[in-house]
Formats: sequence, structure tokens, C-alpha cells
Amino acid sequence: MQKNWNILGSDKTVVDKLAKALNVSEIVAHLLVLRGIITFDAAKLFFRPEISHLHDPFLMKDMQKAVDRIELAIVKKEKILVYGDYDVDGTTSVAMMYLFLKKQKAAVEYYIPCRYDEGYGISLKGIDYAKKNNFRLIVALDCGIRAINQVDYANEKGVDFIICDHHNSEEKVPHAIAILNPKQKDCSYPYKELSGCGVGFKLIQAFSQSNNIDFSEIIEYLDLLTVSIGADIVPMTGENRVFSFYGLQLINKSPRIGIKVLMEVGNKRKDLTISDVVFGIAPMINAAGRIEHAKKAVEILVEQDYA
Repeated sequence: MQKNWNILGSDKTVVDKLAKALNVSEIVAHLLVLRGIITFDAAKLFFRPEISHLHDPFLMKDMQKAVDRIELAIVKKEKILVYGDYDVDGTTSVAMMYLFLKKQKAAVEYYIPCRYDEGYGISLKGIDYAKKNNFRLIVALDCGIRAINQVDYANEKGVDFIICDHHNSEEKVPHAIAILNPKQKDCSYPYKELSGCGVGFKLIQAFSQSNNIDFSEIIEYLDLLTVSIGADIVPMTGENRVFSFYGLQLINKSPRIGIKVLMEVGNKRKDLTISDVVFGIAPMINAAGRIEHAKKAVEILVEQDYA
């Protein structure tokens, strides 16, 4: 088969100016320009991400409603069920939110649907499980934006929903307490390319700000978030770039037990790159839901005992 290579060009004047400003080669400057980076300040943001570059989580539609409902659940000691899909984005999201809420002394458990019995997204079986076990609130991660009938069913059962999703929505959305999704047409959140775990982290960030929890206390979850970003192949730009920059440092310097074991199994002991996450760590996590049940993936990610 004949293949034609289309080599992208760039404005030589812009390239030369950027190369001089950054003191880099013409090739590096050319590659930056192709990515829309044409100034010193833009290059600095690209090469040196900082936590301060993250957006205020309360810019996301319904964020205050979501935080208020979780705070109410904790005060009233209502049981919270963290619900996520069976892929990597879903299982890392669930592990992250479960660990965070548990740290806040919430009465929390997690639920992952079976790929073969329940299928993708929120299931009626999962809602029945919540009702039977007296859960008053479900926090759904990486799914739910199109679960109109399921959320209506939950409302009839007296179970509230907070939805954290990043998939495209339809005109009609579920009647949930709060829907966090930057891709909603009426959501003005500045960055639209978060993973499902990324949306969940913004909820954690908002809750932390509302309850005087310093960011240094939630940075520990950026390793899980980085795995979700790599696995879901979301753009490595904006907030995703900031999260991954710090998350990779965490994975390489002090990985949580579950990730450390997966690194050892994959014969990768240190200096992981995002490609190692995509092609090494993520497939092992993803395999759990295909071979047996994705709750196994969550179990290893939240485990505190190395043995």
C-alpha cells in the first residue's frame, strides 16, 4: 500500500524567535510551535507545570451542590456508595474517592459493576444494592451522564446521586443532586479535557477548600489520577499536564503499595514515564474486569498491607 507522509511545516520566523528566547535548537522550537507554543511564557507553562496553574474547582457547574451534599451526608452519618466503571479510569476514580472520603470519617463503601452481568455505566442492580444496604448517596465516577432512567429509578428508591463524568452529554441529563462534567454546554469550567478521575479530583479539591484541608493533604491522590490520564489517553495539556507532572514524581519517589506491586510485577522499579503507565500499569489494572471482576483492581489500589 502506498503511503504519503504529510510533514507539518511551521513559520521559520516564529521558530527562530522562539529558539533564541528559549536557547533551544531549531528542531525543539519547531516542535513547540506545532503544538501552539510560540512564546517564552507559554513554553514555561509547558515545561514547568505548577499546582498554582490549576483552576478553581468551584468554576465547575454544580460543584457547590456536590460539596454541600457530601458534607450533609458526613454530618448525618449517611452511608455513601462510591460507584465507578470497570475500566482504569473508573477503578482509579473509585479508589481515589473512597480513600479520600474514608479519611474524612465518612461511612463509605465502593461498588464496581460486573462487565458481564451489568454492562457499562450505572446499573439498576447497583442501585438495588444501594437501597438494600441503606446507602443514601451514590457518588458516580466516570459514568452517569446519560443514565437518565437509572437516576430516576434511584430517586424513586430515595437514593441521591452525584455524577462525576467527562463523556459528552445529551441535551437531557439525569435528575441528579449535582452533575459535574466540564463538557456540559452550560458549564463554564475553563478546561474541558479532564478524565473521569480528574473530575472526581476536582470534587476532592473543592471539598478540601470548603473544609480548610490544605492541598498538600490531597496531593497523594495524583498518582491514581495520573494512571487514569494515561490510560484514558486524554490530551496531555492544561490541568492534565500539571496532574501528570506531579503524579509521576509521586509514583517514582513513593508509590502507593498497590502501584508499587504492579511496578514490580511489570519489572519496572523506577523512573516510570507516562508511556510506562499507559502500556505497563494500566493494562494490568484493566485486566481485572475482563478476567474476573474489576473490584479486584480497586482492592489492590486501596490496599495498605504489602503482604
